[in-house]
Amino acid sequence: KLLSNSHVMNITIELAGGAELLFGNKRKHEITLPEEEKAWTMGTLIPWIRDNLLQERSELFMQGKTVRPGILVLVNDADWELSGELEYVIENKDNIMFISTLHGG
Repeated sequence: KLLSNSHVMNITIELAGGAELLFGNKRKHEITLPEEEKAWTMGTLIPWIRDNLLQERSELFMQGKTVRPGILVLVNDADWELSGELEYVIENKDNIMFISTLHGG
């Protein structure tokens, strides 16, 4: 019996403003999320990104259960505050962008 593709989540994660430096200087990551029984949300995606994509200094990406202050998050080019932040349910083909607004000297 073939599994339906309805659970396959292909998303794009983009990084800018210096956030990409924490990810091996790679700005764009095309990802297939593993199947989960519950829906993927930003609240489950952010720790997954930390555990699977982040290459250094997780404290510069996350604080507690969310991204640290100073990282702007866009979901399909809209501020994630408009879509519920951590509660937002990820959909196939979503584009999620993390933009660091922190510029250390």
